[in-house]
Amino acid sequence: MTSSSESPAYEPHTASARLSDAERDRVLGVLREGAAQGRLSPDTFMRRMELALAARRSDELVVLTADLGSTRGWSQRLFGAVGRMSAFSERLRGAWTSERLPKLLLPAPGPYPLRIGRDPVNGLRLNHETVSRIHAELGVQAGVWVLRDLGSTNGTTVNGRRVTGAVVVRDGDSVSFGRMGFRLSSG
Repeated sequence: MTSSSESPAYEPHTASARLSDAERDRVLGVLREGAAQGRLSPDTFMRRMELALAARRSDELVVLTADLGSTRGWSQRLFGAVGRMSAFSERLRGAWTSERLPKLLLPAPGPYPLRIGRDPVNGLRLNHETVSRIHAELGVQAGVWVLRDLGSTNGTTVNGRRVTGAVVVRDGDSVSFGRMGFRLSSG
């Protein structure tokens, strides 16, 4: 028995500090990632989300993600890697295509544009079935090179975009008349 003058034994406070929003957000993110990976059933995911939102101490959150390990950002890293590989293969394909295109030398500027087409009267004759008889013209206007499609059947493109009317072109642009492609070059 203890006497009234004795106080009960002091027990140090063992409860964890109050939760921060960042801790709760981190755990919610791990739970979402676990559900996205199929590591949590929808019911388990919902129950753990409720518990995470109701938790008051850090140790309550730890048990909610203990079986999930460190999975935060797994799908984000995977999607990022796939995106980088796709971008690389697209750049590689573009580089390969651009190097294989024959050069089309820009003509000396003159009073008349260079006519391009299958007809022998054109300044640049392209003998290919996808090139119209009078397909396009290339000339200088106000100091810049302008390529104009002349109503061709199979179209004219600059850097992969179809030309409707006229468009400004520069040294290094890829152009195609029907299925004949070239890289513009000033020299």
